[in-house]
Amino acid sequence: MLPRFTTLGRGPVLLMLHDVDASHLAFAPQVESYASLGYQAVAWDMPGYGHSPPIEPYDFKGLAARCVVLIEALTQREDGSHTSVILLGQGMGGMVAQEVALRRPDLVNRLILSGTLATFDELPAERRQAYLNDRTAPLDAGQTMVQLAQRLVPRLVGPGSLPEGARLAEYSLAGVFPSTYRRALDAQMRFDRRAALALLQVPTLLLAGEFDTIATPERMRAMAAQMPQACCTVLPGVGHWPNLEAPDDFDGAVLSFLADTAPGMRAQGTLH
Repeated sequence: MLPRFTTLGRGPVLLMLHDVDASHLAFAPQVESYASLGYQAVAWDMPGYGHSPPIEPYDFKGLAARCVVLIEALTQREDGSHTSVILLGQGMGGMVAQEVALRRPDLVNRLILSGTLATFDELPAERRQAYLNDRTAPLDAGQTMVQLAQRLVPRLVGPGSLPEGARLAEYSLAGVFPSTYRRALDAQMRFDRRAALALLQVPTLLLAGEFDTIATPERMRAMAAQMPQACCTVLPGVGHWPNLEAPDDFDGAVLSFLADTAPGMRAQGTLH
């Protein structure tokens, strides 16, 4: 079965993959704005999120396979072949995007990675444990996802975050199923594509929030330096969810990158 998704507009497919702490709702601002600018804007619910069927085992091989099924459904030509898509991933969605681009490079023409990592192993052990504790300890103590969202989101947004964006981040996280959330967190901690970054040959934009304590600007710049056609932009004043915290700045960076890397344009080099 296809993952569930929302779509708006006509044109080149721009597929958005949400974070572990979110759902397709986290890209609600982008779906509308990108559709109005000539893209078919698509935001999925990752397997087990929303009404998307779960997968077993819950790992990146399976997540990438489900994403490929969706891409092929969205891009199939009359002769049975497929066009490629622009893939935008936030947080864990950025990890899924890396996996898809590595497994099926023919289906991805440009890559946008926001607030993501190539592996959690590059974080100090205590930081990795704190990341998990922040998300699982409240559930272990009997709190609901609503209570978790109300506690977690304010700690991860930056000082320049739009209040409406933070509220949407809370609402999106509050609707995640706790069992899926735990499985996704476990899968995320085992992800490691550091050795494959040089194989990502498509034009790639990395977007970091100035105040993101997970995918810090320094870590995302280091990722970009290992990728042959990557550039990194730091968005001021925001934290881990720049697409919600500063949608105008986020969209401006994305759309500028897409214009600069449109078919026929010269690929951009790595920025440091």
